[in-house]
Amino acid sequence: MLDNYLVEIVLITLITFVFSVLIMPGMIKIANHIGAIDVPNDKRRVHNRPIPKMGGLGIFAAFVFGYMLFGVHSIQMNSILIGSFIIIITGIIDDIKPISAKAKLFGQFCAAATIIFYGNILLNEVTAFGQVFNFGVFAYPITLIFILACINVINLIDGLDGLSGGITSIFLLTMGIIAFIQGRQATLEITIIFIMLGATLGFLLHNFNPAKIFAGDTGSMFMGFIIAIVSLLGFKGAMFLSFMVPLAVLAIPILDTFFAIIRRLINKKPIFEADKDHMHHQFLKMHFSQRKTVLIIYLINILFSLAAILFTVGDSKTAIIIYFILLILAIWFILHTGILSQSISDRIRKFESKAIKRERR
Repeated sequence: MLDNYLVEIVLITLITFVFSVLIMPGMIKIANHIGAIDVPNDKRRVHNRPIPKMGGLGIFAAFVFGYMLFGVHSIQMNSILIGSFIIIITGIIDDIKPISAKAKLFGQFCAAATIIFYGNILLNEVTAFGQVFNFGVFAYPITLIFILACINVINLIDGLDGLSGGITSIFLLTMGIIAFIQGRQATLEITIIFIMLGATLGFLLHNFNPAKIFAGDTGSMFMGFIIAIVSLLGFKGAMFLSFMVPLAVLAIPILDTFFAIIRRLINKKPIFEADKDHMHHQFLKMHFSQRKTVLIIYLINILFSLAAILFTVGDSKTAIIIYFILLILAIWFILHTGILSQSISDRIRKFESKAIKRERR
């Protein structure tokens, strides 16, 4: 029985992967035809040539194809498809001709509201320290904020070839492993995970450096949206540990977004003003190539995922050691790069340089 289910999971992932791989060249032609092209016309852009950005539509098409073959009809699934369609339409409009942040947020809000009020997918309660915390009516705004946050953290980190697609793939695989360990086979959650995993990996084959196609806002918002859905489905009657697992796996985009907000507040700039000081930009400033930068971030993300899996299976000691190592690395990174403030990192470097000179005397 278990072997048959594993075969089904592999089949779901493989079929959606192949479909996604095959459809992406068509998405490139569509993007060129409708003018959905990312032209490097400002200093924030890392690429130096125009790149089509309809990869998100291809991911969505592969997702729908996978659902038609392997999905089971339900109100919840209907709400996910409708919400996804709203996200895709919003993203396509923005990829053709950029719209305001408010307009994008409105589209995201409508998609999230569909999930909450039609699909009734909510974060209702969390069990922690032997106590059940029921959110009651606050479950609605908490769930709404969570969905919007997931959409935008993936959207914000989508700055290098293969970055958002890779982070999403690592998240999906980790959540799939954890769901499998916890015995949640044959659920809507795990079906969505592996359909989306195949679709995202197929896109990643065309998006890894040097990219032939970008996800665009269509793709980054859709990947964030599905991450939110998978997390919420896994939160049903969640223990505090289960609640923290998706957040731990998403540590890289969450921290990057947090640092961006703090950095802009320190520098007295608008929170939504784009800059070139994100985590991946800091690695590029260290003279790592695009490809090496993405692989380094993958490795860090995999360590967070491994710790989450270890916590799930009860090996908390090893997980804590991994988190402690990551904490030390994070502190070093904050102090030695401009991710929070370039002036702070400059002062730290000057102080260290003087200290080294004193020791040599």
